[in-house]
Amino acid sequence: MLPTYLDCNATTPLEPEVRDVLLHFLDTEFGNEGSRTHEYGARAKQAVQKARDQVAAVVAAKRDEVIFTSGATECNNLAILGLRQAGEEQGKKHIVTTAIEHKAVLEPCDALERAGFEVTRVDVGAGGSVDPEAIRAALRPETLLVSVMHVNNETGIRQPLDDIAAILKGHPAYFHTDAAQGFGKDLEPLRNPRIDLISISGHKIYAPKGIGALVMRRRGYERVPLQPLVYGGGQERGLRPGTLPVALIAAFGTAAEIAVRDHETRQQACQRFKEKALKALSALEPRLTGDQALGMDHVLNISFPGLDSEALIVALKDLIAISNGSACTSSSYTPSHVLKAMGMSDDEANSCVRISWCHMTPEVDWEAVAERVRSMK
Repeated sequence: MLPTYLDCNATTPLEPEVRDVLLHFLDTEFGNEGSRTHEYGARAKQAVQKARDQVAAVVAAKRDEVIFTSGATECNNLAILGLRQAGEEQGKKHIVTTAIEHKAVLEPCDALERAGFEVTRVDVGAGGSVDPEAIRAALRPETLLVSVMHVNNETGIRQPLDDIAAILKGHPAYFHTDAAQGFGKDLEPLRNPRIDLISISGHKIYAPKGIGALVMRRRGYERVPLQPLVYGGGQERGLRPGTLPVALIAAFGTAAEIAVRDHETRQQACQRFKEKALKALSALEPRLTGDQALGMDHVLNISFPGLDSEALIVALKDLIAISNGSACTSSSYTPSHVLKAMGMSDDEANSCVRISWCHMTPEVDWEAVAERVRSMK
C-alpha cells in the first residue's frame, strides 16, 4: 500500500475534470492547432484560444499576453535570458533578484552574469520574505530586470509583490515573478498590472506536467522586448516555436479556470488539514520555518530537535511521502540554499522537511506519524 502523498509542492495530482479534458483532446479532437484546412485544426485552435482566456483571467491579463511553454523553468529562462539583447542595446545590464529564488531563476541570472551583466542577489531574514526596502536600495538607473518569486517553493512563504510593484512604479525596470507555487492559489498579488512577466507551471495546479505559460503584459502598446531562445516557427508570437500540445494546453486552461472557481473551498480544506497536522505534531515541539503569518495554507517546512531530515523521511516513508526541499535539486545533498539564505546553519537546514498537500489529499493518521517521530528521539 502506498503512503499518503504529501509532496504537492513538487507536483500535484490531476483534477478529475482536468483529466477528462486531457483525454478528450488526446483521443477525439486531436488535431494540430496550425492546420487551417479542416475542422480538426479549427477545433484545436478554438481550444487553445479558450485556454489562453482561462489562464489570462486568473491574473487579469489579456488573451494575447499568454505564451504557452513547457513549464515555469522554460518561462523563467525566456523572461530572463530573452531580455539580454534589449539590455545590451539599452546599456542596462543590471539585474536584481533574491537569494531564495528557484534555480530556474538563479542559473539564468548566473548565465547573464558570465555574459557581462551584473546581478544583485538580495538576502532575506529568518522570516523567509525579502524586505521591499532592500529591493529599493538595490535599484539603479541601469537596472533592466527585477525578478522576485511569488511564493517560495521550499518554505511556502509569500513574497511582498505588491510592495515591490509600488517601489517600481516610477522605474522602467521590468518586473518578473516566478509564480509556479502561487498561481491559482494566492490570487490577488498576480493581478497587479505593474508585474510585467509571470511564470506559471500547470503541474502545480492539478494539470499535467509539461505545460506552462509566460504571461507577458504590455505597457500600453509596448510589449516586453523578449527575444526567443529557440527558433523554427512562428508559433506563440515567434517566442516559442513548435507544434502546440493542444491536449496539455486545454487541460491547463481548465485547471486555471477551476482554480478561481473553487479557490475558497480549496483554501478552507487546506487550512483544516494544516490545523490537524500542527495539533498532532505540537507535542513534539517542532520548529516551523519562516514567518507563518506569510505562509501558504498547503505547506509546512518543519524540523524536530535532534532529527536529520533524511532519517526522518526514511522512517516515515511507509506512512507519508514528504521531501526535504526542491524536487529539482533533490539529488543534491548539500544544504538548501533557501534555508541557508534565511540564516540557518548546515545542521539546521539539514533537519528541515517539507510537507505539502492539497484539497484532494486524503486524511492522514497524524497520531501514527507523531508516534513514529517520537520513537526516533
